Amino acid sequence: MKKYEENTDSDMKVTEGDTNAEVTASIDNASADFREAIKKQAREDEQPQSNKFTLRKVLGGDILTATLIRKQIYLILLIVFFVIVYITNRYNVQKQLIEIDALNKELNDIKYKSLSVNSMLTEKCRESHVLDVLKNSKDSTLKVSSQPPFIITVKSK
Repeated sequence: MKKYEENTDSDMKVTEGDTNAEVTASIDNASADFREAIKKQAREDEQPQSNKFTLRKVLGGDILTATLIRKQIYLILLIVFFVIVYITNRYNVQKQLIEIDALNKELNDIKYKSLSVNSMLTEKCRESHVLDVLKNSKDSTLKVSSQPPFIITVKSK
């Protein structure tokens, strides 16, 4: 019969002259050791981790498996949602402020243009300017009155 011997690679070798019972016992021992190794690593509850949060744990993603993080995942998602809303709101407000500044500049330009047009109109409507235009225009028969104006009263019946 063949006998199992432990190799340096944790493999079993079968040798000549072993009985069936010895082979079965060796396999049972190997499978029991294998089961215990799996039980140590594949536990449903979490093994206690150190309280140190190192950069390696954070970048490696080990921090996401911590019990504290898993219990508070909904709170973390809510905070992330509010941060996204905050950033979006800030960009919208900045865009509106830029638009308000542009509209204020346009309003000032229009006010200055309106003032200049109003002053030009006032200048052209002055009596002296109108008289000069009438004198220079030979088509017009209008003249300045030499008599002061008077009021006509009409008696009602």
